[in-house]
Amino acid sequence: MYKPVQPSRLYERIVQQIEESILQGTLKPGDQLPAERELAQQFRVSRSAVREALRALSEKGLIEAQTGRGTFVREASSQAMRQSIDLMSRFGQSDAAAHLAEMREMLEPGIAALAAVRAQEDNLAPMRDAVAVMDRTLQDAGAFIEADLDFHLALAEAANNPLILSLIDSIVGLLREQRTRIFYVEGGPQRGQSHHKAILQAIERREPDKARDAMRAHLQQVREDSRGRMDPIPSKLPPA
Repeated sequence: MYKPVQPSRLYERIVQQIEESILQGTLKPGDQLPAERELAQQFRVSRSAVREALRALSEKGLIEAQTGRGTFVREASSQAMRQSIDLMSRFGQSDAAAHLAEMREMLEPGIAALAAVRAQEDNLAPMRDAVAVMDRTLQDAGAFIEADLDFHLALAEAANNPLILSLIDSIVGLLREQRTRIFYVEGGPQRGQSHHKAILQAIERREPDKARDAMRAHLQQVREDSRGRMDPIPSKLPPA
């Protein structure tokens, strides 16, 4: 039923495929999803990746877990799914980058500070994994960008506020486009990675003020790199 997904984009690609199944009518309101173990086998991923995707789908209002019965597509899922997909497409292309930068600078330093206070060990593991993947893929746009997105999603999850995670998940498409543009700025991935490590270190040390400052520095670097890359996205993009 589902296609295998690449390890660097587990979370969002699983969500995307299930959303598409709902939109196309393959999954209908009231249908029961396969068990976690079966989904993990179909996607060829770990059960933890499936759980993360199911949690995001639940927060979007697309599915509902019923104790003792399983996980089901919600009756209002088609409308909720369209709202989640259309939310960012309503922005004009000329304004989207500025809107995104403003929103990130307002929210993400606070998210980093919350994560430094609330993160559990199982929240730190995916952030560490994402940083490790980025270290290995500084010359591989597709893998680096997906690991970068994984890092920020894991950070939002570590804040332990489902509204925050749902909000960040809803703008993943815009974040991917932004990151794709600035990846090709000379030294951009290396600068970004130094900030990721500073954010992670502050969270590991339970230092919210330093986590907030490290995120602010990262977003300032993103702004500077964005000004340095105003031309169109290269024609050969990593697969969506």
